Amino acid sequence: MTTVFLAGGGTGGHLYPGLAIARALVRARPSVRPYFIGAARGIERDVLPDAGFPFALLDLHPLYRPRVWRNWRTAVGTITAWRRLERLVAAERPRLVVGTGGYASALALAYGVAHGIPIVEQIADSHPGLTARLFARSAREVYLGFPEAAAQLAHPAGLAVVDTGCPIDPPPSPRPDRGAARARWELSADGVVLLIVGGSQGARAINAVVAAWLARGLPDGVSVIWATGRAMYDAHAAAEGPRVRVRPYLSPIADAYAASDAALARAGAMTTAELCAWGLPMILVPLPTAAADHQTANARALAAAGAAVHVPQATLTPQALDAVVRDVVVDPVRRASIARAAAARARPDAAEHIAARILTLLDRSSLPP
Repeated sequence: MTTVFLAGGGTGGHLYPGLAIARALVRARPSVRPYFIGAARGIERDVLPDAGFPFALLDLHPLYRPRVWRNWRTAVGTITAWRRLERLVAAERPRLVVGTGGYASALALAYGVAHGIPIVEQIADSHPGLTARLFARSAREVYLGFPEAAAQLAHPAGLAVVDTGCPIDPPPSPRPDRGAARARWELSADGVVLLIVGGSQGARAINAVVAAWLARGLPDGVSVIWATGRAMYDAHAAAEGPRVRVRPYLSPIADAYAASDAALARAGAMTTAELCAWGLPMILVPLPTAAADHQTANARALAAAGAAVHVPQATLTPQALDAVVRDVVVDPVRRASIARAAAARARPDAAEHIAARILTLLDRSSLPP
């Protein structure tokens, strides 16, 4: 067996790309053994036990900037995690470390660099963070979710920077019939359907505007599938009606994608990659508090490519939402134009592409046994 460490997590945007890559690696070569390195504080604590791969969760803490006296936990956790990585490496003998972002990714990549284990990175967003930019200097290859990120990375000799797209679960082939998908939602086959989703936890600011917009009355011919997030479902469940479906969470979300003509969403890399893969026009409302405002950078990149309309959260009102829905969703010519641009950005085979490149690296004699 050939062990590969996949390190990343904290959020779904850092964990799920690693899972997609791991599955693609095993499909392509069953002798590869993905081993996940995560943080005990992250989403991986709940997801990895059911993912089917071996894993280790490290006691990592963030930097406490407002309460600097708490950074002793960060220092102690880092030292403890480094020592545990030493034991894991001795036991598992990984031939490669794949970093997908987050605290665990940074530590595992640093360990790889310090001990001569080759590293690669998957950078999801259009604006790479400081850690991603730092380790790109030492990586064998970097896989980009957004081609715009390349301009912000150093390109030392020997580094391959590859526009792969974000590794996602691609749409099924052939695509589900839209009429049948709408029938499952008990929505009319006529008109258009707008999917509204603010991420797995929902988006309070978006939900408030959507609720007020629905209270005004939907434009003719528009239906809505609205995922509120579990914590906010009870507050908005009463909005359910003949043309409105309200759900706390969408799983599998493919059923909603198949029924929809456009989407109102945050601008996370994984969400936008999935929407592009499905060819859905996007109305993107970036989370303004995202690290380094990377969601705004994502939304601007997609808007510049004609694949989305960027609406800053500060300007999102019921009136503004109504106007953009009429512009993007109701107008068939405008909707088709944005859909074509979104589909042109799609990289549904990103996980397979990345896996193939990793396997090529593993086959090179220069990598340690």
